[in-house]
Amino acid sequence: MTAIDPTPDHPSPDHPMPDHPMPVAPVAVAPTPVDLAAAAAALPDAWSSRLLGHVGSAAVKVLRMDGQPLAIEHHPTAEALLVLDGRLELVVDGAETTVGPGGLAWVPAGARHAVRPGSHGTLVIVEVPEG
Repeated sequence: MTAIDPTPDHPSPDHPMPDHPMPVAPVAVAPTPVDLAAAAAALPDAWSSRLLGHVGSAAVKVLRMDGQPLAIEHHPTAEALLVLDGRLELVVDGAETTVGPGGLAWVPAGARHAVRPGSHGTLVIVEVPEG
């Protein structure tokens, strides 16, 4: 834990202004848990993601897969795909893979990727802008 400098933020004869910024103790923020299964179940349609929030510049989303395929796409963001339950049948730049519950797949920025038929369950997507 960082000690807080008791020096006031204005100069006085007893406490001149320091030559460097004073350390500031971080403020504790209570975490707000997200029920990912409930968030996915509440989505109006499969393959319609919901933004849960941001970690730095990364967007964290949840979606529900329904067994239907998803056409090839590519975009300027890298993605981490975490399968919470079910399975993801993924093709990245022509390479096919199956990702099961608790598994994580990486899709580099600009990679052509698609979802094959049979993908179902809950997926968490972390999108990271490149650059």
